Amino acid sequence: MPTRSSAAASPTPASNSSQERYVIPNLRNACRILKLLGSTTDGLKAADIGRRLSIPVTTTLRIMTTLHLEGLVRKNGTEFELGPVLIQLGNASLAGTEIRTAALPVLEKLTGQIDETCHLAIPCDNRSLIVAVQDSPHPLRAASRPGFLAELHCSSTGKTFLAFLHQARLAELFPGMTLTKRTAHTHTTLSEIRREIELTRKRGYSLDDEEFHLGVRCLAVPVFASDGTCVAAIGITAATVRFPKERIPAMAADVKAAAAELSRLLGYSTQQREPAKY
Repeated sequence: MPTRSSAAASPTPASNSSQERYVIPNLRNACRILKLLGSTTDGLKAADIGRRLSIPVTTTLRIMTTLHLEGLVRKNGTEFELGPVLIQLGNASLAGTEIRTAALPVLEKLTGQIDETCHLAIPCDNRSLIVAVQDSPHPLRAASRPGFLAELHCSSTGKTFLAFLHQARLAELFPGMTLTKRTAHTHTTLSEIRREIELTRKRGYSLDDEEFHLGVRCLAVPVFASDGTCVAAIGITAATVRFPKERIPAMAADVKAAAAELSRLLGYSTQQREPAKY
């Protein structure tokens, strides 16, 4: 019986599927390298990786350099290990499955209450990933579809993650400050983003006030896991004609209640966090 390491190291067998014609060889090699690194508790040198997987040394070095720049692997001396980005992606994958299942009835209930489209998002690297959408009965819908990656600085769920998850990482997330100005209302400077974060934390919800799309207003509230970490956000999206500023307090209260319900389902207790933060 082959060991876990040898199984991961063995070359991927050729498939008779017609999909094989679309395979990118070195992308497949990169996937094999990640699987190999995941099968051992020790780091591996590039030469060892190339030898185990029968990949030329020069090709292995190029792949490892790319993976390292993307944060998928990290270097410990002369050896390579799995990188921190994979932790984020793994958490996002787990969260997207578990939280989505728990959230669906909560989203359905919320849409029934407010008669508007609501959605669930989870953090994914430096974006906000929409994983579930409950549509409103209105024929005109402005919400993004599941799988959409929204920018953090101009989406309501993204602002929620900036305020309740990434607050200490602003310099890392926005090193060059070349942020997309999607509308005339989009905040693109660090000082503006910091003000938005403080306001979001103070009132307990974020607001996309026509910053992603003109004529569209969004509001989002954080969802916390049992350890108090912000793992998701529940948001609502509506045309400004149906979601005027006068409705913000009432809508915020409904979304806060839905987010609190989902947080409780995930094992979170409000006593774990200071009231001012939620």
